Amino acid sequence: MPVRLVAFDLDDTLTPSKSPIAPEMASALGDLLALTQVCIISGGQLAQFTEQVTERLDLDAARLGRLHLMPTCGTRYYRHDGAAWTQVYANDLTDSERTDALAVVEAQARRLGLWADRTWGPIMEDRGSQITFSALGQAAPLAEKKAWDPTGERKESLRAAVAALLPDLEVRSGGSTSVDITRKGVDKAYGMTRLAEQTGVPLGDMLFVGDRLDEGGNDYPVKALGVECEAVTGWEETVVLVRDLVAALASAGAASRR
Repeated sequence: MPVRLVAFDLDDTLTPSKSPIAPEMASALGDLLALTQVCIISGGQLAQFTEQVTERLDLDAARLGRLHLMPTCGTRYYRHDGAAWTQVYANDLTDSERTDALAVVEAQARRLGLWADRTWGPIMEDRGSQITFSALGQAAPLAEKKAWDPTGERKESLRAAVAALLPDLEVRSGGSTSVDITRKGVDKAYGMTRLAEQTGVPLGDMLFVGDRLDEGGNDYPVKALGVECEAVTGWEETVVLVRDLVAALASAGAASRR
């Protein structure tokens, strides 16, 4: 059966980290949306999706209607109503949960010596359904982020310390310098399951593309769920994969019409 929906991680999959989508990737994504449904799912908030991707796509109403946005790992879900992105649902943390999470993360980061003096944007973000710690700030240069914790040990030490103090919440590694806090059981597998519920497309008819499908990576829960996955190391590999997929879907569509 042809793929009925393709889901993509955002940073280092569709775009360079915290950077705009490349014109070649935007063109390939538009071609894919002409043939099948597409979802973008990431730990980021909606503004990151729109600034990096959707504002840079030239899509007609039909293609916009096939695009699904799932910020904060699917705890929020948006569809385009023809005029703007409209929220379908939001599973937000309570005020007390968010307050506690913010306080615990900052305290543990300072205790472990992980609270940086030089940052690019805020270290802590309250995204409603997710609290995110970004060691160097959300807008840190990619080279700085890669150099901060090349082995992942610093981020894991913070994740473990915070998880021990917030047992009723999910604390997991996010991007290269980030730790995310959500409700229990919330990760990208949760988001993909909700996507299947919302679209009626079974998980077996979906394909997921991500750069962190290794065990412990923030895309790994999708692989563990049993969804077909393709691993990439950057948008340059993704654009080749998407072009091949577009060709395969177009060929399958032509064969079905004969």
